[in-house]
Amino acid sequence: MAESLGPTLTPTEVARKYGISSGLLYTWRQHLLSKPGGLLTRSSPSFAQVEMATVQVQPEAPVAPAQPALPSRPEGLIEIVLPDGVSLRVDAQVNTKALRRVLEALRAP
Repeated sequence: MAESLGPTLTPTEVARKYGISSGLLYTWRQHLLSKPGGLLTRSSPSFAQVEMATVQVQPEAPVAPAQPALPSRPEGLIEIVLPDGVSLRVDAQVNTKALRRVLEALRAP
């Protein structure tokens, strides 16, 4: 009980240390502290000591926003933009006969 009233551990930490329920420890504390002339008494409340200091903070240099990575273009990429705005992209491995069929199909009314 005395350890739970001291400044080093919280009642919950004391209960955990001894493997008992924190609720049980709080009940015991309340019981002992509420008795008139009890052996255990709470210490008087006091303020924590605080020291103030002035600190010079240098503003950080603004960071330029990262440029989005552009997708890498495959080697040999060919982009064909037709008069009606249709865009067709093929790489160097394209089958020329298949490409000719696609272009003819796009040209047809």
